[in-house]
Amino acid sequence: MVRKSRALGIALTPKAARFLEKRPYAPGQHGRTKRKSDSDYAVRLREKQRLRAQYGIREKQLRIVFNEAKRQAGLSGENLVELLEMRLDALVLRAGFARTIAQARQIVVHRHILVNGKIVDRPSYRVKPGQLVHVKERSEALEPFQVAAAGGHAEVLPPVPGYLEVELDKLQAKLVRRPKRAEVPVICEEQLVVEFYSGR
Repeated sequence: MVRKSRALGIALTPKAARFLEKRPYAPGQHGRTKRKSDSDYAVRLREKQRLRAQYGIREKQLRIVFNEAKRQAGLSGENLVELLEMRLDALVLRAGFARTIAQARQIVVHRHILVNGKIVDRPSYRVKPGQLVHVKERSEALEPFQVAAAGGHAEVLPPVPGYLEVELDKLQAKLVRRPKRAEVPVICEEQLVVEFYSGR
């Protein structure tokens, strides 16, 4: 993940963030050399890969969400990020229940998370405004959740965004409304992602 972070120029994990401070260039023997100016296609491709990596999703999943975003009113790029942000694994991460998107996905898959009192084990599940996301009572005593409830991930995560109401000590979070792109703590020029898909 550190190599991938350096290649994409963004920190995908706390460990990668520390590495990027020391070596803010791409991996490999040519990492320090000045890159030739990339083609438009390469720039758009890299931006799409950055978005994919930050949500830990496959190409097919991103394309499906993009097609949905295109059909909605408003800017396709902003819609894309907003829809991705309503994924269950993304909200588990934003709420501070996990340290990385990979850990958030694992928590969901291992059936530790409830949405409105029902177990949901699909990381891609889209949470609707008003729904409550919380850790299963029987899982609360597990060490990772004890660390989370005590605010143990606060130093590596961005502040809780305005679209989430979080009660960390109770390990629960409510999606108050649809996220707005400006509030989503994701590094991406989403217009380039739109151009990547539109140009194919």
